[in-house]
Amino acid sequence: MQQTAKYLPALGLHFLTPLYDPLVKWFMPERKIKLSLVQQAQITTKDHLLDVGCGTGTLAILIKQAQPAAEVVGLDPDPDILAIARKKANTAGHQIVFNQGFASSLPYPDHSFDRLLSSFVFHHLAVEDRRRALSEALRVLRHNGTFCLADFAKPNKSLPSMFSEAGFVEVQTFAHYRTLFGGVSLWQGRSP
Repeated sequence: MQQTAKYLPALGLHFLTPLYDPLVKWFMPERKIKLSLVQQAQITTKDHLLDVGCGTGTLAILIKQAQPAAEVVGLDPDPDILAIARKKANTAGHQIVFNQGFASSLPYPDHSFDRLLSSFVFHHLAVEDRRRALSEALRVLRHNGTFCLADFAKPNKSLPSMFSEAGFVEVQTFAHYRTLFGGVSLWQGRSP
C-alpha cells in the first residue's frame, strides 16, 4: 500500500506544533478522555500496543503508566511531533518506541499487536483513508485484539459502520464527552 507524503500537522500548522500540549490541556478534557480509552482497552502486562497517530505521546505515556510492563509503540507521520513525544517519554522515564508512518499504511507485519488505541486522528483523514486505516488496524491486530478510538463525533458519525465494514466485530460506542470544539465519542471494535 502506498503512503501519502502529506499530513496535517497538529493544530494545522507546523509552527504551532510546540504549542499543542498546552493548548489541548487548556481547552479539552484530554487526560480524562485518554484515560477512558486506556481503561476500556483492559491492557495486560503481556500486551503489545500501538498508539496510532500518537502525536506528542500523551496517550502512549498514559498506557505505560497504567501498565508499565506492556510494550508500547507510537506511530505518527510528523517528525517534529515525534521528537516531542520521545522527549516527553524519556523525561517520564518510559521506554516507548516511536516510529514515523501513516495510519492508512501501517509499517508492521500482520498480527503484530494485541491492542491499538488512537485519539484525535481520524477527523484529519479523508473518508477513504479512514477506511484504509481501519483495514490496516484489523490487519495488524492479533485474534481477539481491540481497537479503541477517540475522536470528534460529528465528522465521524459513520465510524461504527466503517469498523464493521473493515471486519471488526462487537463494535460499540462506549463514551461521549462535550468539549469546546464539539462532542467527542469513544468507539471500540474487536478483531475476530
